[in-house]
Amino acid sequence: QVQPVESGGGSVQAGGSLRLSCSVSKYPDGIRCAAWFRQALGKQREKVAHINGDGTTYYPEYTKGRFAISKDDAKNALYLQIDSLKPEDTAMYYCATRGIWFCPNRASEFTFWGRGTQVTVSS
Repeated sequence: QVQPVESGGGSVQAGGSLRLSCSVSKYPDGIRCAAWFRQALGKQREKVAHINGDGTTYYPEYTKGRFAISKDDAKNALYLQIDSLKPEDTAMYYCATRGIWFCPNRASEFTFWGRGTQVTVSS
């Protein structure tokens, strides 16, 4: 397994959209548990979405409706589409994986982490 590598961050105006990408390792049965987290300055890291090996997804309440996680097993890729961006979405966004089918809840339970991609939203 290799370290995930994120891309796609940038500076956007409020109301805009971004699509983050992450290159991840794949198992013989495809991409297993994979998630996106974010960490704003001075705040704790928080999960914004995860996708299980069977493709089922999870979103916390504060991202439902604006965030969409997806994966492409053929491309070894994980994505995060963020719409209607708000200044409070400004953070470093991290991709994390673990070689199990269903994702755990806590960040500490993820095995592999990327270095992050910065998203900055201006009002």
